[in-house]
Amino acid sequence: MKNMHITKLIYGVLLVLFATLHADAKKPIQTPMSRQTITVSSNPDGAKVYMNGQPVLMSTPGVIDIPVQGTISPNKRNMEAAYAEARRNSSVILTFVKEGYVHKIVTLEPSISYQNKTYTFFWPQVAHAELLPVAGGAYDKDKTIAAGEAANRVSRDKPGQTALERTIIRWYFDSDPQGARIFWRVISSIPDQVKNTNETYLMTTPYEETRSFNILGLTYENSRDVQIEVKLVKNGYEPQVKRFNVRQAIDQQEISSFFMLVKRVE
Repeated sequence: MKNMHITKLIYGVLLVLFATLHADAKKPIQTPMSRQTITVSSNPDGAKVYMNGQPVLMSTPGVIDIPVQGTISPNKRNMEAAYAEARRNSSVILTFVKEGYVHKIVTLEPSISYQNKTYTFFWPQVAHAELLPVAGGAYDKDKTIAAGEAANRVSRDKPGQTALERTIIRWYFDSDPQGARIFWRVISSIPDQVKNTNETYLMTTPYEETRSFNILGLTYENSRDVQIEVKLVKNGYEPQVKRFNVRQAIDQQEISSFFMLVKRVE
């Protein structure tokens, strides 16, 4: 008889516990699907951005418009845990990918408010990634490369956006005798990246000017494989040619030389 009483008591406690848990365990609440505009950037620029394995931006910086939806499972006994879980489950995860850099994952957790028996989610409107170079990459091999500039390519699409184009180089040429005509051209051992060019006339010696490098396709990484050829021509004298490595010219910020012209033997 006593055992039966204990069994009924345990059964009653279990019923009360089950009823309490059932009343407290509500179905997840989902907000309507909406669109969120996010300004995306990285350092350095030029990263591709993915969301759920799909590209949403081809090159940073830029603006993306993505679908978002909030989900929360209210728990009156521990709403802080419910909010934390809701932020995790409703986060926007962006992956930044750039050649020569470690992939960077940026998680945008929403903030949540509860007013008038309604849950409202607010996602960040800005996402930024600081990208780190891959170990053993160009920056480890060459400490003189400006941060974020190793693979930045001189392009017609983004003129003046690379450190190479903003680096001022002093060009100075003189000759004895003076008055020789100066021509220059690009000689590349990587024509798939930087094209060879035809000769371009500058002026006569003496010549001095400051100018930047705007050689299409040029980067810090491939500049060692590109040369500037300078040729001097004067009537009655033998032509003279000198070549200058572009990377060396960048480091020295100068391309200069003196030409001793030799008379042509008729």
